[in-house]
Amino acid sequence: MAIDKIQSESINLADNFAFTGTVTGAGGANTPYFEAYQSSAQSGISSGTTTKITFNTERFDTAGNYDHSTNYRFTPQTAGYYYVQLNLGIGNTADNSIDSIYARIYKNGSDITGTNARRDWDANAEGLNYNDVINTSTIVQMNGSSDYIEGWGYIDVTSGTPRFESQMASMQIFKMTE
Repeated sequence: MAIDKIQSESINLADNFAFTGTVTGAGGANTPYFEAYQSSAQSGISSGTTTKITFNTERFDTAGNYDHSTNYRFTPQTAGYYYVQLNLGIGNTADNSIDSIYARIYKNGSDITGTNARRDWDANAEGLNYNDVINTSTIVQMNGSSDYIEGWGYIDVTSGTPRFESQMASMQIFKMTE
């Protein structure tokens, strides 16, 4: 006799079950999601100024919600909670000194979280360029119509020319299952 209805009183919900049919309504999807990075270094950054990171190359974008050519922002059309990760690769020209860097996540134009790194990055004795990566992440609620996320960075140098490094700067966002 086939069972057409299962009630919690008649089955041990802690047991494991192997189903031969189709199970629907279980779990959820982690979409939309995307990852974008910089295909080349973003130079022309002013020291001591917060600057939007131009992630111009997408690895993937399941719903086309990331603008990789003008606004460099993620605007999902599905409401929910999203995990956001920002990786900021920084660089500087030889014979320089980087004092501090910040990786910041913005929602709707306002800073919502980030990480700061403050130390003295000096070029080594051979005069080679110095690169480093810092990252930050958060969970943010999005309304699914007009909320957007952007990555911003800050580099303060006492000498040299700061830049966000190619392929060392990236952002990943995915919708969390509910």
